[in-house]
Amino acid sequence: MTTNTLLLLLLSLLIAAGLSFFQYIYKAKNKSRVGWFLAFLRFSSIFGILLLLINPIITKNTLETVKTPLPIVVDNSSSISFLNANEKASELYKRIQSNSDLQEKFDVQSYQFSDDFEPTETFDFKGSQTNVDVVAKNLKSIYKNAIYPTVLITDGNQTSGNDYVYSFDAVNKVYPVIVGDTTTFLDFKINQLNVNKYAFHKNKFPVEAFLQYSGTKNITADFVISQGNSVLSKQSIAFSPSKKTATINILLPADKIGLQVFKATISSKEKEKNTYNNAKNFAVEVIDQKTNIAIISAINHPDLGAMKRAIESNVQRKVTIVKPNEIKTLQDYNVLILYQPTTEFKTIFESNRAAGINTFIITGNNTDFNFLNQQQDNLNFKMSGQKEDYLSVFNGQFNLFAADNIGFENLPPLQNAFGTVTTKGAVSVLLSSKIRTIDTNSPLLAFAENQGKRAAYLLGENSWKWRLQTHDNNQSFEKYDVFIDKIIQFLASNNSKKSLVVEHESFYNSGEAIAITTQFFNKNYEFDEKARLTIAVTNTKTKQTKNYDLLKGNNSYKVNLDGLKAGSYTFTVKELNSKTTYSSSFEILDFDIEKQFVNPDVEKLTQLATQTRGKAFFPDQVDVLIKTLLENDEYKAIEKNIVTKTPLIDWIWLLVLISILLATEWFVRKYNGLL
Repeated sequence: MTTNTLLLLLLSLLIAAGLSFFQYIYKAKNKSRVGWFLAFLRFSSIFGILLLLINPIITKNTLETVKTPLPIVVDNSSSISFLNANEKASELYKRIQSNSDLQEKFDVQSYQFSDDFEPTETFDFKGSQTNVDVVAKNLKSIYKNAIYPTVLITDGNQTSGNDYVYSFDAVNKVYPVIVGDTTTFLDFKINQLNVNKYAFHKNKFPVEAFLQYSGTKNITADFVISQGNSVLSKQSIAFSPSKKTATINILLPADKIGLQVFKATISSKEKEKNTYNNAKNFAVEVIDQKTNIAIISAINHPDLGAMKRAIESNVQRKVTIVKPNEIKTLQDYNVLILYQPTTEFKTIFESNRAAGINTFIITGNNTDFNFLNQQQDNLNFKMSGQKEDYLSVFNGQFNLFAADNIGFENLPPLQNAFGTVTTKGAVSVLLSSKIRTIDTNSPLLAFAENQGKRAAYLLGENSWKWRLQTHDNNQSFEKYDVFIDKIIQFLASNNSKKSLVVEHESFYNSGEAIAITTQFFNKNYEFDEKARLTIAVTNTKTKQTKNYDLLKGNNSYKVNLDGLKAGSYTFTVKELNSKTTYSSSFEILDFDIEKQFVNPDVEKLTQLATQTRGKAFFPDQVDVLIKTLLENDEYKAIEKNIVTKTPLIDWIWLLVLISILLATEWFVRKYNGLL
């Protein structure tokens, strides 16, 4: 409390005493006990009011000792149990955590990690993933701007996350305690399999396998890929102490449609300690997506050849160029490309009204626009006989399908008749047109979808120049060909808008996050935030069914199905209000990544210790670790002066007291007839 405050308090006492004495003692005719009591009440209330105005603060200084934090982080993943190191890890933790000297010097704090990071003092070693990187991120967040050591009890075998060697703060030493048997055993391992999730029917799909050998002698192993009882591929690979890895590339036939599950295995005649990592299941969904496209044109033009080559860059597409009077039946085709239609196309349009095949209409200088206005309802053409060059402007808000800007603004102009083009109904514009530097606000490339039937419009000829220009810019036709393929993909599908859209994979690896995302739309195809969605998941073998509610996120509903065992599952998503349902299936492949190791990763943990200027220890060196921590002078307790300022009196209670004093004074005066 300052000198000024003390003086103000003293002055308040004098003022309160003076005023109360003057009113009830000095001016009073009779000096009675009631007068003295009223004077006391008036003195107390005036002094209380002045005390409220002064609000005296008491400042208190205390010294607080802040110890250096010592996080002890234990690997709680199942790989510790698989290496038979769970008991040793628990024992090491207890010895370090309970050491009285460490507790006196450090603020010892305990954590565990597997796929996540959390404080705890108990461990079950059942985590499905090992992410050491998450330890570094969380420690940086918890101990900002602090200098501290970290004891990391782990086998160092990371299965997810970024490389942890450079994740930890270099100024804070890490002391890994390496658990697990470091003895070198003979072991074959499939490190990784690279394979696409999808393949096309009657094609071949590549499989890339990375194999690893641990041992001290020359040996030959067989690498086999099988499906059920059928062996699809078998190769012999020679390993030696100097050749411990091999990369195998295999092409497998996609001769069955649907989800196909395969098994890759590596084995030899030698006995291994761990055979779990000798096999890996993988799956490929084989899709039958052969698309027949007819390019119908009454004239010859370079656009026809360029379009055919761009479309057929996808081996699942087959293009036939025909004249309008030569086509026999439209049912042989999935998409019709009508190039510069005229009255010769009248039969094609009439036949397609019944066939309902999606169309891609390309206009140009030879197009009969009056005829085209009569045959479709998406665009209205008011064109003159004059030719004009149209540049393109990319619409980044286009959302019918994922389309990349391949540099449309810099591509050569397309030539079309000069005039006005207006859209009718639900038309999405991907490219709009401009003449030189003037935007026409008219479509150049547009798409429409009505009652499940889709149409695309490219308003201009000479698109062959676009293909050549993209090759000149990128030394490849790929970008342009992929762009055209996306248009064909859009037209090859007749899927109309659905109210219930469910996104999921056909297969998952055991231990992975199994998430199913759903969107539900009302009759106006707006996202319905009031939908009530549930999912029933059934194991096809055990017939056991589990029910879950889907939780709403940002413009979607989501459910996490982690914890399901390996096997085949069917599921049904149901919206309870509208009774709309969606049914499908997925498979969980039997693969436990935590069982892929036979030894701890001594090299990487030693590298981590070196990177942070710490030191790696083995279980029998725990006493040396404790001694190292105790003798390190970098970690000293810090005394901090804590200044606390508290009001002398709680103002609320003082206000209540003043009210009581004033009320009492009024009642006493009233009772004694002094009012």
